[in-house]
Amino acid sequence: MRRISFDCLFLLLFVMILPYGCAKPIQGTRVKDLPHLASPKEEPSVSLTTKGELARMSKLRENAAFTEKRGYPEYKVGPSDILQITSRIGSEHKTDTVMVRSDGTVSYSFVDDLPVKGLTVREVDEKLTETMSAFVRRPRIDIVVKEFKSKSALVMGEIGSLRYAYYQAASGRLFLKGKTTLLDLLVMAGGYTKDADIKKVKLIRRDKIHYVNLYDIIYRGETEQNVIIDDGDVVDVPELPKYGERVYVLGEVNRQGVYSLEDAPDLLAALSFAGSYTRTAVEENTIIIRGYQPGKKPMILTADINAILKKGDIGQNIPLMNGDIVYIPRSSIGDINEFIINTVPLLDYLLYPGKYRDAYGSYEHLRFKD
Repeated sequence: MRRISFDCLFLLLFVMILPYGCAKPIQGTRVKDLPHLASPKEEPSVSLTTKGELARMSKLRENAAFTEKRGYPEYKVGPSDILQITSRIGSEHKTDTVMVRSDGTVSYSFVDDLPVKGLTVREVDEKLTETMSAFVRRPRIDIVVKEFKSKSALVMGEIGSLRYAYYQAASGRLFLKGKTTLLDLLVMAGGYTKDADIKKVKLIRRDKIHYVNLYDIIYRGETEQNVIIDDGDVVDVPELPKYGERVYVLGEVNRQGVYSLEDAPDLLAALSFAGSYTRTAVEENTIIIRGYQPGKKPMILTADINAILKKGDIGQNIPLMNGDIVYIPRSSIGDINEFIINTVPLLDYLLYPGKYRDAYGSYEHLRFKD
């Protein structure tokens, strides 16, 4: 059984792109020529169409769980709810509890099979009072929902009540008590864990999946994504990827490697983690390869590290994005197309290692050292 060292294979692929140098600098897109290059944390995680749909879902005035009456959200009564009815006669009062039956009706005192499904508590009070007026002079009753059991949502994944021992194996099903937003639901569920990927929360509603960036809601105040939960919704808070978001720093640096995007959010930070550039580096021809996918041409950005450090051109210290490859060459690179063609093997290996597994052997015959 042969073992392929990560370092050896990495070196082999890296050497493949070194010979392609010439006198002219690479003709990629200079970052200083770009009108604006947003930080990855400022880029929307969903398309504008999806955000518009989420905004509509966050401004609902009625769904299966509630309806707005006189500008105030009120709970809709349904089957299995437990109602507490207090009847007052003079200074005396009597309290009873009744359950809304599966057909949406209740029976109380002289009244049998009163339909209440879909009504608000106030409407149930008015309807029961009106019906009882045929038997009792000026009846005085008060109704509240003692137990909410007719509408619910399901939470899954990295949720506090499902992961932390002190919740004592709480259920992932939560009963809705009226108008409930996504944040409300997660608070009811004990919040999210430290391993939660809050930028990709999944909301499943009637066979349709919506992705919500909880980070934007909490830390940027984008309440238009704080959707209102409906009966039967499923909320899945996924776990963060094992290796998280990352950037690659290659070429003439002292420590080539893979670094966390959180630690290396911009070009200078990535260079710092890589131990700066070597004395043979052509730092004014630094390259950032962005958005590589097999069979597609990536975006090639060029930056002048020398201008950033010695001339104070901070505008070239661009924010990095997940999967960016920062490459500092030893010599100037000319033909951009030739550079991309001869860099593809390295990009495939770094970003899509499964292709090498399939090309060079099975799981049993190809091993990479940790």
